[in-house]
Amino acid sequence: MALKKNDEIELYIDSVSLTGSGIGRHDGMAVFVPACAKGDRLLVHIIKVKKSYAVGKALKVLSLSSDRVQNNCAAFPSCGGCAFRHMSYEAELQLKYEAVRDAFKRIGGINIEPKSIIGSKNMTGYRNKAQYPVRREGNEVKIGFYAQRSHRVIDSRDCSLAPKEFETILNIFADWIEKHNVSVYDEVSGRGLLRHIYIRKAFETGEIMVCPVSSGKKLPKTDELIEELLKAVPAITSVVLNVNSEDTNVVLGKECITLYGKGYITDILCGVKVRISPLSFYQVNRAQAQRLYEKAAEYAAPKKDTLMLDLYCGAGTIGLSMADKVGELIGVETVPQAVEDAKLNAKENGITNAEFICADAGEAAQMLLQQGKKPDVIILDPPRKGCSAETISAAVGMKPERIVYVSCDPATLARDCAEFEKLGYFVREVTPVDMFPRTAHVESVAWLSK
Repeated sequence: MALKKNDEIELYIDSVSLTGSGIGRHDGMAVFVPACAKGDRLLVHIIKVKKSYAVGKALKVLSLSSDRVQNNCAAFPSCGGCAFRHMSYEAELQLKYEAVRDAFKRIGGINIEPKSIIGSKNMTGYRNKAQYPVRREGNEVKIGFYAQRSHRVIDSRDCSLAPKEFETILNIFADWIEKHNVSVYDEVSGRGLLRHIYIRKAFETGEIMVCPVSSGKKLPKTDELIEELLKAVPAITSVVLNVNSEDTNVVLGKECITLYGKGYITDILCGVKVRISPLSFYQVNRAQAQRLYEKAAEYAAPKKDTLMLDLYCGAGTIGLSMADKVGELIGVETVPQAVEDAKLNAKENGITNAEFICADAGEAAQMLLQQGKKPDVIILDPPRKGCSAETISAAVGMKPERIVYVSCDPATLARDCAEFEKLGYFVREVTPVDMFPRTAHVESVAWLSK
């Protein structure tokens, strides 16, 4: 009998998606149930039926999977941040490994067995950056994270993935908002000032940057706010107002106004001092970033006469971590502030063989190709959407010995690697790295060559 909405069925969960939803089958139809583990047997209430799948809600657990662990977060699963707080870390790592392997096979048509996933030694307090939306509901101010597939804010200031100082900072903001009746941005009307609270921490130096994101260039009583912040968290070395007056879902605007300190913080990654401004890309998990970059360096196999091209270079962290091993480094990035940070990072570290260009990766690759530049190694670390066809074509046209592709999305990595294989560059190895324990994300680094 075909499934219908409001049916109640017994369901065995035989797999789990990368979003943490359990998948079982009822008369051949896939049924998705949130926050399940492989091996759960459940009584499920069907809440949605589509042509090829259904969605259910667990009413009762009939028997628990051996992968189950006790959830220790009051915001899970309402908060959209974590996906695997109900599963053992070993089960989470296996699932992420399979997600990378299956993406290559299913999307890329590449039958490769990845190397063992590099798991994280720490599953709590590892995030060096967090962006908290601020909303007012009636008389209540909510600071936390968006619920899954919505812009409804779940109040969650004590997230276990973030450093403890972040909670202290958020509570000071909440008191300041109430005390001075600071207007909070409303997405529907487009009115109000404070949109987000954005915090970054440099784990090696301990420096913290606090960035209120506002729709205007001024916030009330910021001197008092800064005084309270510094009193409670002396590690704060910069307070920067980010201005975002656009009607957009993008968190940060392009303008930054330094209210206190240098306007940036400094961390140390792979022995390189890294200057981090509000708009600079920097890996969220520093400890795992070091392990990721070490694997990238292994795949790059740099030599003293190597010309290395680092596309989508951000503040230059990957390339600069290998600069002492190559003859010349060229980095390319579209964000002007990040390029300036990359140049300053090179100068601060006494690196004289590095050049950084502010340009689109594809356009810069074409330009370098026309100039006759022939890099021996190309590093790719694109955003989630992956590389453009222009970038792939230009990279292949420069005929490097090796391409090292760092990716935060197995699907776009597999898709792009398939394009590279069509053009004669084949995947030799791929290693998953768990940069974001308890969440639905997994990083990977792949080595390609002719």
